[in-house]
Amino acid sequence: SLATALAGSAAAFAPAQNGKASIALNARADSPFVGELGAQAPLGFFDPLNVCEGFDQAQFDRLREVEIKHGRISMLAVTGYLTTAAGIRFPGAEDIPDGFAAWGALAKTQDGCNVLLQMAFFFGLAEIINRPAEWADVTPEFPGDYRNGAIDFGWDKQTDEWKMKKRAIEL
Repeated sequence: SLATALAGSAAAFAPAQNGKASIALNARADSPFVGELGAQAPLGFFDPLNVCEGFDQAQFDRLREVEIKHGRISMLAVTGYLTTAAGIRFPGAEDIPDGFAAWGALAKTQDGCNVLLQMAFFFGLAEIINRPAEWADVTPEFPGDYRNGAIDFGWDKQTDEWKMKKRAIEL
């Protein structure tokens, strides 16, 4: 059509591009953490807000541990949400709605308050247990390693390449 031809011919008079446009999302090639696990293609080490600028290895490892922990909690939360959204309930909890409405419904009854209290105790216990256990004289192999010498599931029998692949997948 005539409109398409006119639009196409206008491109001939557009100014030429002088420099190469960057499509990078602030991947940091100059960071000391470029070689860390998780700094992989296509972004490399991705720190768009320069949060890690001036960080040492210990500070970076702390952020990595928090990232892994929050990711694990998020995965469990989504699994729980999808389970209740599918209508699956514990016996006696059939009337509890799914999603955020469950908090209010639980707070209305004594049994529900007991469930909330149990959840709070569980979260506190999980927070205490899932830390490097100085008292057990066990050093974590990497940030986010909460095995504490007790839980293994065959991890120590795997190759280093397999372990790195699994850790990269988690990130």
